[in-house]
Amino acid sequence: MNRYPLWKYLIIAVALIIGVIYSIPNLFGEAPAIQIAGARATSKVDLNVQQLVESKLNAASIVSTGSFLESVGTTSNLKIRFKDTDTQLKAKDLIEHELNTDVSNPDFIVALNLLSNTPDWLTSINALSMPLGLDLRGGVYFLLKVDMKGAVEKKITALMNDARSRLREKSIRYQGIERANETISIGFSSESEANKAFEALKEPLNELLLKVEKNVDGFKLVGTLKVEANKAIQENALKQNILTLNKRVNELAVKEPVIQKQGDDRIVVQLPGVQDTARAKDIIGRTATLEARLADPVQPYIGLKDPAPLGMDAFPFGDRQGVFKKNVVITGERIIDASAGFDQNQRPSVNLTLDAAGGRAMQEMTRENLQKPMGMILFEKGHGEVLTIATIQGEFGSKFQITGQPSAQSANDLALLLRAGSLAAPMEIIEERTIGPSLGAENIEKGFSSLIYGFAAIAIFMLVYYVVFGLFSVVALAVNLLLLIAVLSMLQATLSLPGIAAMALALGMAIDSNVLINERIREELRNGATAQLAIATGFEKAWATIFDSNVTTLIAGIALLAFGSGPIKGFAIVHCLGILTSMFSAVFFSRGLVNLWYGSKRKLQSISIG
Repeated sequence: MNRYPLWKYLIIAVALIIGVIYSIPNLFGEAPAIQIAGARATSKVDLNVQQLVESKLNAASIVSTGSFLESVGTTSNLKIRFKDTDTQLKAKDLIEHELNTDVSNPDFIVALNLLSNTPDWLTSINALSMPLGLDLRGGVYFLLKVDMKGAVEKKITALMNDARSRLREKSIRYQGIERANETISIGFSSESEANKAFEALKEPLNELLLKVEKNVDGFKLVGTLKVEANKAIQENALKQNILTLNKRVNELAVKEPVIQKQGDDRIVVQLPGVQDTARAKDIIGRTATLEARLADPVQPYIGLKDPAPLGMDAFPFGDRQGVFKKNVVITGERIIDASAGFDQNQRPSVNLTLDAAGGRAMQEMTRENLQKPMGMILFEKGHGEVLTIATIQGEFGSKFQITGQPSAQSANDLALLLRAGSLAAPMEIIEERTIGPSLGAENIEKGFSSLIYGFAAIAIFMLVYYVVFGLFSVVALAVNLLLLIAVLSMLQATLSLPGIAAMALALGMAIDSNVLINERIREELRNGATAQLAIATGFEKAWATIFDSNVTTLIAGIALLAFGSGPIKGFAIVHCLGILTSMFSAVFFSRGLVNLWYGSKRKLQSISIG
């Protein structure tokens, strides 16, 4: 009657072993560290950089507790641990000075970070500590406002360029093109030319509402941005900026960063564990876009310190500078795809695909400039760097290759940067907060103190009121907490203060199930049932009530999870998982303990249930 088969005890044993293994990493804490990442596509963090950094630290008598290279996407970061924050700050200042000779245009990003102290044997089986939220771990918080007007202006400029290309392609003469807010005006000498332009542009420029008007100088074609197109541009700008920010913060290796929309034009960025606000700003504001320009056919190269010729621009290219015309053929906005590959000579390359307008512009330029040099320039944070200069051998359009990459890895890096692109619209930081690790530690201490005191109070009450069955309930409650922490760690769910509150609520709900079971058993005993029968009947009758109450509460938790965001969602995740673990521990595990203690006693006269 009150005996479990072996397989049920095996399930309990396996659950306990998994719970212990995946909960342990949360006891090891974190060590202060610095992280080094490339600030540009051409800045590589590799074994040579690691050896250089270690030699500089040794020379300055700064002791580290270990360093390692970590791959993030197609790039690598160097992470170095230290025993305390004072050593961490000294090391950061030293390495930043040694690696970046030009502070205004650094080659490497040196950021403060925290690394888990979990042993390698645990990390090898993916047993990791729970990521802590901004309120527990400390970090930086930014509220960014997206310049929607800038996004619309950017789109209008692109449409103007499309209109010029289309009119040239159709050999339609026009007297000039102007932009005023969200309107484009193109002048024509005759109504027939204006009507021809209308027919040529109405399909490729379908975001504009076109109409022909008469003015004092002749006729003009006026295109006004449609309301739905304006809304779509703003929505896409917000989405693209969020996507780009997600890709950029990967360089900081932040666990569980929060990057989400707030309202119609704002983005919230939370970076737990990052204490270096300046570096975080640098990453968030980072841009990477490409320009194709014709190089000077007479003097394509000059020395690194030589000034650019009159009317030309010069950008670094290895140990010299490339000289280019100011006119830009295409920009990175025209890139719709970028992938790494190899050319016909098996050299690393980046394969680019342009949109229709970019393809037309490239086709016209290459047709008119055969046997002339053209270069690709990568711009990051306002600084241009030449990727390659090659002679145009033939006409090409929307698909072409960039060669000159030193390795397949660098080709991958460049393709990734170009796919991420620059921000779709400018942004400004309108609110900034830094939560220090000391405040985070205080929140952790208070949060977990409330859990411990709550658990102790429940344990004392249960032991006094239900005696041995109270002990079973307390052990089951401890197992519930163990399994909840283990599941959260396995899922790598971020724990915040609302999450700790949900843990406290889970304890209350779990013990409530045991109270129902114990009271049912007492009721059966009062009705004259034998001890063994009272135990079996008590568990069976309590189960329906426990199941109903937990399911209804789970529905409320799922609703919070579906419609909530930020702290509410964090609370809902812990709440829902706590319900599931409490049902296992309060019913299945608790019954197993009772069966072990009383199940083998055939002539059981009484039980200790208060």
